[in-house]
This record gives sequence, structure tokens and C-alpha cells, in this order.
Amino acid sequence: MTDAPRSTPEDPWPVRVVSQKVGAWIAKLGWVWVDGQVAQISRRPGAGTVFLTLRDPSADLSLTVTTNRDVLDSGAPELREGARVVLHAKPEFYAARGTLSLRADEIRQVGLGELLARLEKLKKLLAAEGLFDRARKRRPPFLPQRIGLVTGRASAAERDVLTNARRRWPAVEFRTVNVAVQGPGAVSQIVDALRVLDADESVDVIILARGGGGIEDLLPFSDEALCRAVFACRTPVVSAIGHETDAPLVDYVADVRASTPTDAAKRVVPDLADEVRLIGQARSRLERAVRNLVDRESHRLTLLRSRPVLARPQVMVEQRAVEVSALRDRAERNLHHRLDAATGDLRHTLARLRALSPAATLDRGYAIVQRADGHVVRAAGEVAGGDPLRVRLAEGELTVTVDA
Repeated sequence: MTDAPRSTPEDPWPVRVVSQKVGAWIAKLGWVWVDGQVAQISRRPGAGTVFLTLRDPSADLSLTVTTNRDVLDSGAPELREGARVVLHAKPEFYAARGTLSLRADEIRQVGLGELLARLEKLKKLLAAEGLFDRARKRRPPFLPQRIGLVTGRASAAERDVLTNARRRWPAVEFRTVNVAVQGPGAVSQIVDALRVLDADESVDVIILARGGGGIEDLLPFSDEALCRAVFACRTPVVSAIGHETDAPLVDYVADVRASTPTDAAKRVVPDLADEVRLIGQARSRLERAVRNLVDRESHRLTLLRSRPVLARPQVMVEQRAVEVSALRDRAERNLHHRLDAATGDLRHTLARLRALSPAATLDRGYAIVQRADGHVVRAAGEVAGGDPLRVRLAEGELTVTVDA
């Protein structure tokens, strides 16, 4: 394939030439298989051509498809808006209007089994990427300041959530964004609503709510783009899609799965009557605990006050005074006894001293004879004639001289 000649500022191409070249390039694509969701069917009475609007469920993009009525009746006779189809078509570019369309020669409506197989494949892919991980799921606040609600306009799901939430907590506030909950434009509207509510700082939790329906009706809530948008939300998301048995993929990605919209209201908002009852029970338990504590401590004080030491505190002083008096008396008796004993011993010692004292001997008429040097004369041979002697008597003394 050779490169097409390029234009220059000096030699620009006209618009029709650009359109013709684009059409030529698109014509080289040939026939392709295309998957999408039918957004609109136009069957003109008596005309053999049927016009379809095919939409990408994951993107805000659609193409016009033309086909023969016989092709549609043979491949998908019961085709309705919102159905998923796979068609064999050739891209065509209308140079005069600058529009792209598809011309189909075969149309197949995607069956339930094929849908379930695709959903299972997508489920495994999202699980492998960690979108279902329980560790990342967040608990909604106990009492949210404001609740974001994404649901269909005037739907039973919206009524159930608002009625039950306000019945449980009358002061609860909502910011409701009404969207299409099925059909070709549902996914993009729901994703946009999530982004708006997630950016609102006053919204503490977001509820996705939809009533029951068939698998085809709930397909938008198994869309990959919606699942990733829920995963990217900073605000906790509660999924309340369908009934208990319904399990779209967004249920696995959301932080909390509610079985029904009514159950979502119960999970997000506490029951005022229950909380008042619980507070009353807690107050009753607290009052009983305080009363029991006061009674127990009062009984302890009564026991303490009934003890003698507190009933008559002077008893302790009186007992100690008696003990001190007894100890003092005993000390006095012991001291007197010791003094008496010491006095008797002293008398006996004094008597012995007196009996043995020279003075007592002198009192009986004896005398002590001493030489001049003080030596006591005990024998006559110890002195000679003319020696002076001193004679000590009981009273006084005499100085004598030895004659012989």
C-alpha cells in the first residue's frame, strides 16, 4: 500500500477530497464483527430497510446500522431496544455528509447463556485485578451526614430507600441523582452520577439502587466501566440492585452489598427507636451499677464506723494509757526492789568494813605503834632504847620514847 500524496499549506486539499480519502481508507477495512447494544430500532412500514442505532455499553458512542428486513427477521426476529447483539457489517463512510455507519448482512441476538459466560469471564478478570478484595472495602459511617442516592426517577427503589431511611432516622438528608437504570445510556449516566456524588464533600455514603428485573435489565450494573468507577470512588458505596437472588458484578465491587433497596436503608441509617431503646438500657445499666457501687461503699462505711476504734476513738488512748501506767508501776516496783537490794548489800558491806576496820579495833582499846618512818611495830625486837614512837589510839595519838 503506497502512501497518499500529502497536502501543503500552499496546496491544501478541499473538504470533499479529505472526505473522499477518508471514505477510501474506511472501505479498505472490509467486513468486521461488531458487538453492541441496540439503542433504537426504526422499521418503516412497507420499507425493506431497517435502521438500528448501536451503542457501546461502556462508552458514550453510537453508530447507525442499516440492514435488510429479511436479515433482521431471520437473525433476530424478536429484537428489542436494549438487547445485546453481534452483527457482521461493513463500515461505510458517506463522504457527502461526513458520517460513518455500518451495513450489516447478519445479525445475532446474544443469548442468555452467552451473556452469562461473558459476565463470568469479566468477573474473573476483575477479581484477579483485586476489585473484589475484602481488605479494601470500607464501612459506612454510623450516622452519615448526607446520603447520595443514584436510582431511577420516581422508581419503587427510590421510594423504598427514602421512606425507610426517613422512617428510621427522620433527620437524614439525601442528595438524589436520577438516572436511567437500564438501556443503552444507563452506564454512562450512572458513572457520571457517581462522579458527581463522590466529589461532593458533604456526601458520606452513596447508594446504588434499582428494583428487580431480568438479567438483561440488570446488565448495566455488570458493566466493566461501572465496576471500575465504583472501585475508584473515595466515598463508600452500597449496592442495592434487584432482589436477594440477583448478583450483578457491582455487588462484588461495592463496599457493602444490600439484598434490596429497603435493606440498603437499614444498613446505612440507624433506627432512632432502637438507638433510644439502647440508650435507655445503657442508662438503666449505668444507674444500677452506680447504685450498687454506692450501696456497697455505704455498707463498707457502716462496717468501718461500727468498729470500736471508730465508734469510741478514745478507747485506743485509754488502752495505751493503762498500758503505760502498768509499765510505769512495774518499772517503779522494779526500781524500788533493786534499790532495796542494793541498800541491804551496802549495809552488809559497811558492817563488814566496820568489823574489819582498824578504827573498830582501836575502839576496843587497842593501839597502833609506829616508828618515826611510819613502819608499824609488830615485835619488841624491831625497836631499840631511845627510839621515838607514835602511838595511835581510838581518839588521838601519843609520842613516846622507848626506855628499854
